[in-house]
Parts: sequence; structure tokens; C-alpha cells
Amino acid sequence: MKITDQYKCDIWYQALLERSIEHTGVFFVGVKTTGVFCISVCRARKPKRENVEFYDDVKSALDAGYRPCKICRPTENSCSAPAFIEHALKLVSLNPKARLSDAELRKQGISPERVRRWFISNHGITFQAFQRMQRVNTAIQELKAGRATTEVAFDSGYESLSGFGYTCKKLTGYAPSGGHTVILIHRFTTPLGPMFVCATEKGVCLLEFVDRCLLETEFRDLQRHFDAKILAGENRHTRQAEKEIGEYFAGKRQKFDVMLDTPGSVFQRQVWAALVEIPFGTTTHYQAIASVINKDSATRAAAAANGANRVAIIIPCHRVIGKDGSMTGYGGGIARKTWLIEHENKMRRRD
Repeated sequence: MKITDQYKCDIWYQALLERSIEHTGVFFVGVKTTGVFCISVCRARKPKRENVEFYDDVKSALDAGYRPCKICRPTENSCSAPAFIEHALKLVSLNPKARLSDAELRKQGISPERVRRWFISNHGITFQAFQRMQRVNTAIQELKAGRATTEVAFDSGYESLSGFGYTCKKLTGYAPSGGHTVILIHRFTTPLGPMFVCATEKGVCLLEFVDRCLLETEFRDLQRHFDAKILAGENRHTRQAEKEIGEYFAGKRQKFDVMLDTPGSVFQRQVWAALVEIPFGTTTHYQAIASVINKDSATRAAAAANGANRVAIIIPCHRVIGKDGSMTGYGGGIARKTWLIEHENKMRRRD
């Protein structure tokens, strides 16, 4: 839909000038002079205010006759990974134990340099390091299933048992024969920008937008609590979380079924449980949360526990606003919080 609210458009135009990450996917700006539309983080030269108009979804921008910007690639970077990355990941998934070389990527018409740059930019590691983590994760699952270490090592492409042992210990902190506790991390995209999901064998322990403030601190806290290393990979919990979040953004899901594994104090877990009980499409405030758990004098503590939530959207801390109706802080940014509340309101009215 085209947005005509001038106050909102002025805020969005300022976000465009500042290349605001938290506004990724919140709006799409059509540039009348060039005929293209962009997302907030676009690096192109900024148009004048009178030469732009704003939309709240890709389809509306396309229907208005705008074409995707070749610099920020709004249809790729707001809702999905670039096609060449999806292709590379599919090749890895077809044979997770094999090493996909640069030469093999080129045979598939994929530039290994582009893949490497994308992974460093979005994951902080190279594509080869990502593959190595995936292979070790697959090996760990097979060891837990009872397969012999030697058999797993050679079947995973290692030329020696010592090489397998060195890699395994370097990435997980354990020898292949040791007890492996790992936290798997997977990156996926949403209409509001990419997210990280982390999961143990028991369930999801983190779901955050990748630009979330203090994300590195959350990673360190999780590794310390579980006494485990974070390793790139997927399991049934990360896959289910990605599926359910996709359904949520598509307007097809209001409640989540994925299992959670959320370490915290007794009080924090009580607050998080109360957050999950906030009805879809409604909002509340910290004092109400505190009263639900019979802690009338603990409003500030409830606010702190709300801020300590590591599982965005599924544990819906975005539904907590100021008692006066104002938008209070949100780790993913106020713009995303506002979008999520409006999204749920639209879905509730529709139903």
C-alpha cells in the first residue's frame, strides 16, 4: 500500500538518509526520477524528498511501476538471500559431507569471490569455514547416533583421524570421543531483515535480528551457560523456527509450536511465560506483567527481564509498550516494534 501519512514519510525519509538498518523492510521507497525502488540501507545517491514516495510492501512498489534497485536489491535483501547464495547453499545441502571447492562453484556459474564476500559480510566467516562447521555438525550427530569415530572421520572427507580430531576440538572444544554440547546458529531472512536463530538439542535459545544491540554479549552468555561453542549449522528446532517465523510474516500463524530452551533466573522465566500469554494483536505494559506474576512492586524488574529476552517474536516482548501507550525500547529497534504491532493488528482485524 502507498503510504500518504506525511509525518511517517518524513521519518522514513530521514531513515533513508541515515541508511537505517532497523528500517530494513519496514518501508520501500520509490524514486520518481529513476523509476527504481529501494530499501532503507541503499548506498545509492539519495534523492530529494519531493522525488520519492513510500510503500509498505514490495508488491505495491512493483504495481506502481517501479523496478528493484540494482544497488540495494530490495527483493533479495529484505526477504531472501541472493539467488547465487541460495544456489550455493543448495549444493552444500545435497552433499553435506563433501567440500564444495571454488572450482566446483565456478562450474555451476557461481562466483566464489562473491560467495566469500557475502558470507564474511553476513556471517563473519568465509564460505569454506561455514562448510567446515556444517561437516563437523553432521559428524557430531552421527557420533551421537553410535557410529565409530574412525568411520565418521573418513566418511566426512578427512584424510586422517588426527585431522578430524584437531578440527573437531578446535570448533567445539571437545575431542571427537568427548561429550559434545554445541549451540547451532543459522541465519535466515525475513521482511524486516535477516535474523539469527540458535538452538541446542532441546530447543531454540536465541532468535534475534542480526543488528540487535548487545548480540555479541548474548552469544557469550549462552556459551557460558551451556558450556558450549556456537557452531554454524541447523537442526530440527532451527528449521522449525524459520518455518514458523515465515508463516507469521505471511499472516498464516499467530501461535508458535517450536520448542524453546531459554536459560534464565526463576523470575525471568516467569516474565517470559507471561509474555507468551499476551493475546495476539494486543499490547500490555510492564506493571501489568508484574501483577500477573504477583510481583506488584517489581515493575522495573519485569522491564529488565523483558529486555533480557533472547527469543524475539516467539516470546513477544514487542507487545509490551508504555502505560501511556508510548513505544518503549526494543532490541530490534522501535521501527520494527511498530511494524510488528501493526502487522498483528491487521491480521486480527482480518480474522
